[in-house]
Amino acid sequence: MRTSVFVAAALPAELARHSYWRDRLRAEVPNLDHKTLADTLEGLTDLREMLSEVIRSALDDEALVGGLGQRLADMKARLERLSSRAKRKRDLALHTMVESRITRIAEADFTASVRCGNVTLDVFAEELVPAEFWRPQPAKLDRQGLLAALTAGQAIEGTALLPPQSQLTVRAK
Repeated sequence: MRTSVFVAAALPAELARHSYWRDRLRAEVPNLDHKTLADTLEGLTDLREMLSEVIRSALDDEALVGGLGQRLADMKARLERLSSRAKRKRDLALHTMVESRITRIAEADFTASVRCGNVTLDVFAEELVPAEFWRPQPAKLDRQGLLAALTAGQAIEGTALLPPQSQLTVRAK
């Protein structure tokens, strides 16, 4: 069994071989029907098998992507839980130190001290904030709106609809 890397690398050569035989058969037997031509080419080349191997390999890679994505999501959730737990522990220590009036703890591996923090901002009514404190946001292109307008036949300078590109659809059972 060939590896998918080998198959992917050999695919252009096999496509050239397939094209050569297709063109030659069409030239020598002009009235050859499509099904017979396809069957003959399948016997002469490994193109279909190689394409199948590349697609199977892509499906395997997509399965790995899905698994890794789920693993990343699980690890991110764990990270958030650990971060939340650490914050709760720090808040508990701070509250206890403030209540007990302990301002400093010196240990061999850490030193903790209570100090007065900086002032923080609380915006409780944005609509009352004067305009001088608002910053305009940079404009963002509405790609969906442009596509809808162009599809409806509107001409918009600096844009164009490109012809559809071929896409590979693979359904795995």
